[in-house]
Amino acid sequence: MAVRKLKSVKTAPVDVAALLRKFETRKAKIGVIGLGYVGLPLACAICAAGFQAIGFDIDQPKIQMLKKGQSYIGNIHNDKVSEFVRGGKFHPTSDFKRLAEVDAILLCVPTPLNRNREPDMTYIVKTSETVARHLKRGQVIVLESTTYPGTTRDVMRPILEEASGLKSGIDFFIAFSPEREDPGNAKYHTAIIPKVIGGDGEDALKLAQTMYDQFLVKTVAVSSPEAAEAVKLTENIFRSVNIALVNELKVIYDAMGIDIWEVIEAAKTKPFGYMPFYPGPGLGGHCIPIDPFYLTWKAREFGVPTKFIELAGEINVYMPRFVVERTAQALNARFARPLNGAKVLLLGMAYKKNVADIRESPAFAIMELLKERRAEVTFHDPFVNVIPAVHEHMAFAGLSSQPLNPKTLRAQDAVIVVTDHDNVDYGMVAQHARLVIDTRNALSKAKSRDNIFKA
Repeated sequence: MAVRKLKSVKTAPVDVAALLRKFETRKAKIGVIGLGYVGLPLACAICAAGFQAIGFDIDQPKIQMLKKGQSYIGNIHNDKVSEFVRGGKFHPTSDFKRLAEVDAILLCVPTPLNRNREPDMTYIVKTSETVARHLKRGQVIVLESTTYPGTTRDVMRPILEEASGLKSGIDFFIAFSPEREDPGNAKYHTAIIPKVIGGDGEDALKLAQTMYDQFLVKTVAVSSPEAAEAVKLTENIFRSVNIALVNELKVIYDAMGIDIWEVIEAAKTKPFGYMPFYPGPGLGGHCIPIDPFYLTWKAREFGVPTKFIELAGEINVYMPRFVVERTAQALNARFARPLNGAKVLLLGMAYKKNVADIRESPAFAIMELLKERRAEVTFHDPFVNVIPAVHEHMAFAGLSSQPLNPKTLRAQDAVIVVTDHDNVDYGMVAQHARLVIDTRNALSKAKSRDNIFKA
């Protein structure tokens, strides 16, 4: 839909001091676009601090659930959502005309990669166009979606300015503040995680920082939106590279007959100069498998190679194949049989423990590789009852989680522990499964058995 371009009109300067007081007294109304794993916890933190929040999403079933006081995210409880909705603090809606009601708009939209592993700006662009249609003077616009340095000022700002006729830093104020959500983390939640902020000018930074200071434990100002965008990429590239390192060490030590998990446990007793990272079947989630490619893509514009980052990505992408090869070796060693026709149960479809989030889960890559080898594949996940329709993995949509009991376990030729959920009886798995491929060291406390192989 084309956005009508308006002519700029000279008006009195925005009263920044009055807007600051509105945030400080918590009389401001804040809009959150995108009510997923980032947006919904953020909206709840805003309401808990006494603000009114309007939550925007195009997913009607989500909006209807929230209006009934029901949450679809594990660590956000129904009673909390219900309390905010009944108390008039939280207003879930798909009516984006209501953007004109708020003093600040926080964008928490997806930033995936396209088929060529390049940044897909579709959600940011379309959401910015929607905001532009309802933009009013004096609003603060903050992008929270992970992206490459320059997105806030080079992509979002021109859309907002050209469509509205208003100017950033004069009529409205934009900033970037990267989300730091960790779904399922019981120790750290939105309100107690420091928030990095980079503003498009001094007023934008001051306004955004004052707003976030009211409902988060601490804000950390940086010099620009580009610096803030780079902070988020740096955090996740750090994790990606270190996980790739231990994944490569796992493959090396496995060939030598050395247990990587034993090595890490001993190494982390050193009180300085070492930080433990743990291997696994591959990377998943909305950040680590994706974010490094945002920087490698942007770096090409400057002719700068990113060999180290790309190598880490290659190693992590390889891990599902290593798991499948290890499974084939274990089946041959234990039963002298191939993967072709073998019954294999994946234990865990979520990308990490104790959540229902399947985004970029390595379980899908493992399942696809097993299918290519003509294995019969099923899964059990206490958090994922049915695999939803995900564009990248439509072939598996509708598959249901199988019950986990001795009968199911004995019927499998192999069980692969992909996700180490806490509410799984691993003792039962060790006792009744004919063969277990443990990618997470989940059965480390099980009695020593020759049916357990690590991968």
